[in-house]
Amino acid sequence: MSDDNSNPAKNKEDFKQNFSDNIWIAVQALLIAILFRSLLFQPFSIPSGSMLPTLLIGDYLFVSKYSYGYSKHSLPFSPPLFSDRLMGQDVTRGDVIVFKLPRDNRTDYIKRVVGLPGDTVQVQNGQLYLNGSAVARQQIEDFVSPQADGKDLQITQYVETLPNGVSYRTLDLVETGRGDNTAVFNVPQGYYFVMGDNRDNSMDSRFSRAVGFVPYENIVGRAEVKFFSVNDQGVFWKVWEWPVNIRWSRIFEAVE
Repeated sequence: MSDDNSNPAKNKEDFKQNFSDNIWIAVQALLIAILFRSLLFQPFSIPSGSMLPTLLIGDYLFVSKYSYGYSKHSLPFSPPLFSDRLMGQDVTRGDVIVFKLPRDNRTDYIKRVVGLPGDTVQVQNGQLYLNGSAVARQQIEDFVSPQADGKDLQITQYVETLPNGVSYRTLDLVETGRGDNTAVFNVPQGYYFVMGDNRDNSMDSRFSRAVGFVPYENIVGRAEVKFFSVNDQGVFWKVWEWPVNIRWSRIFEAVE
């Protein structure tokens, strides 16, 4: 009766074959992950409160890459393989998008599209105007924001409705925010005007040097669904704390 362990040459060959097989499996898994992230969905986490109350710090989203077609920013590290967009699709007013910050083409931002190419956009006394007409908004109950000292901050909240019927909530922290009164912006062809729903705590297209108009090419994708959400006391990788720190009601909630 033979024992394979007594054949060092065969054992070495088996080890090489198993190692090669494992490497090939890992490469295939990596390629599938890259294709999934580049062509279908990219995960994105919310690092700031600029999109409150729609998105909270600690929300994790899936961003669809196919919604507007593909640009170089659809791929990891934005390689300059092509310009403009392939299979481009129209952006809808009111979409929540992830885009590369125009000033560095590297930093990911998430905001809501309010102005399309050819539009005029202005904010007067906190009221959004599109093409010379005030966008409808209705004040509703205050948004309650828990503070570090244990107290609650009451923030004025509105439901804003764009001309195409898309509605969402916005916050008004102060009556005279620095973005509450602007010049008239003329959105160029091939560009979009974006704003955060937390109007007094958002760096967006109202601030030309910081963000400005967003080129169509810079759009990474559209925010679709929240697949995970954890409060200020939790972190994604601390699985043992999930039962008490997860915001269960937000999981698999659509981004609107």
